[in-house]
Amino acid sequence: MLSPVSVRRGGVCLTLCCTLLVGATACNDDADKDKDKAGSATATATSSADRQKFAKTRFVANAGLAAGATYQWIVKPFRAGKFKSGADGRKFALVKAGLAGAFTYNRLKAATKNAQGDPTLAKAVAPLSAGIEALKDLPSKLRKGDSTDSIVNSFDDIINDVKSAGKDAGAEVKDKVPSAGELAKN
Repeated sequence: MLSPVSVRRGGVCLTLCCTLLVGATACNDDADKDKDKAGSATATATSSADRQKFAKTRFVANAGLAAGATYQWIVKPFRAGKFKSGADGRKFALVKAGLAGAFTYNRLKAATKNAQGDPTLAKAVAPLSAGIEALKDLPSKLRKGDSTDSIVNSFDDIINDVKSAGKDAGAEVKDKVPSAGELAKN
């Protein structure tokens, strides 16, 4: 049997849903009428000028996440000796480093794509594309523990190059450490 409280809650939920639906439909109808009157669509928040404006911001965010992941899960454990044969927690450190490597590669690819929206940034980052592409196969090698010295140095060098290119183009990149859950989603 339904209680009076559950019936009231259901009525409130239904009323709110209908209000939102009617409001959204009314807003959409107004936009269509304005479009018909003007004869063309109005500028949206994602016009090409806005994409240009936010290119540096997106670049900084993606490159910062890549830099943070590289430092936190690749460079720092390497310097602590976690990748050496027989080290405590070596397998787990290598798996996390492999995930961080894949995450870093993904975020650097996104950052180079973002850089295309800003002419100065695009010129600064363009020479780094080959180096970023070279990182593609390294995460799997890192997970296996193959030649960790050169792999860690490759990641560190590319991150430093991206940071330098961003700084030269007026988009300073600061490390932002992603959570372990963000690494796993990638």
